[in-house]
Amino acid sequence: METKKRALGKGLEQLFNNENLDLNSFEKTVYETATNEEIIDINLNELRANPYQPRKVFNDEALSDLAESIKEHGVFQPIIVKKSIKGYEIIAGERRVRASRMAGLEKIPAIIRNLNDEQMMEIALLENLQRENLSAIEEAIAYKSMIEKLSLTQEELSKKVGKSRSHITNILGLLRLPKEVQEMVANNKISMGHARVLSKLEDNQKIIEMAHEIVNRKIPVRELEQEAETQNKKIKIERHTKPVNNDYKYVEELLIEKLDTKVKIKDKKIEITFTNVADLNRILEVLNVRE
Repeated sequence: METKKRALGKGLEQLFNNENLDLNSFEKTVYETATNEEIIDINLNELRANPYQPRKVFNDEALSDLAESIKEHGVFQPIIVKKSIKGYEIIAGERRVRASRMAGLEKIPAIIRNLNDEQMMEIALLENLQRENLSAIEEAIAYKSMIEKLSLTQEELSKKVGKSRSHITNILGLLRLPKEVQEMVANNKISMGHARVLSKLEDNQKIIEMAHEIVNRKIPVRELEQEAETQNKKIKIERHTKPVNNDYKYVEELLIEKLDTKVKIKDKKIEITFTNVADLNRILEVLNVRE
């Protein structure tokens, strides 16, 4: 344990043990505790991205502006890296690395710290959430990864990243969208507001059609909500024409709304659908069931 603390640097272990980790505090602690000898120049070709980096698309215009600034003033703050088997993994500062390459630099100042996989994942997510807006889909994938790999509940995750529980639930719901629509969200063709409305629909083909309508006709979110409400009413009417489960249909619909997943009542049994362990944990949390 003592070796680990020295590798991280004074104060970092305590930061990671806090319920909520702030990226500014992390970087400030690293910079304030690093000696001049610990700030070294590393070849850019020895660096590779944090394997847990959630961002897939970088803003080229913003990178160009940063590259111009680096050409004129140099890299203002060292990046933070972890030594790997071959070269280094970027802990914080990937935008500075990309912009430095664009600026034609060969080396960049860096501080080495020995973080574990869990800490690397937290920092990668926080750097993007607190510094650069992720697309809603990138954010959802990052949350899903943290929940599964770190065995977190949605409540624990919400505290760790400083977001509301409802925000986490709504974002994760976007992963139920068809892949084609997820890509449209990731590329900012449709907004988070649009995507949230679409994620409440059940018919994937209809979701795809409506997503293209949003792009082609520039449909505002409010109008989409009205259209989605109409679609849901049609589905409910069709369901009520079926004789099966008619007595409990309203209970099904209440549970579907509360649990945000498919629910069936048949032969005096309630069937609740979940997609994976993380989704099951989410449902148990909503039901206030503790292991």
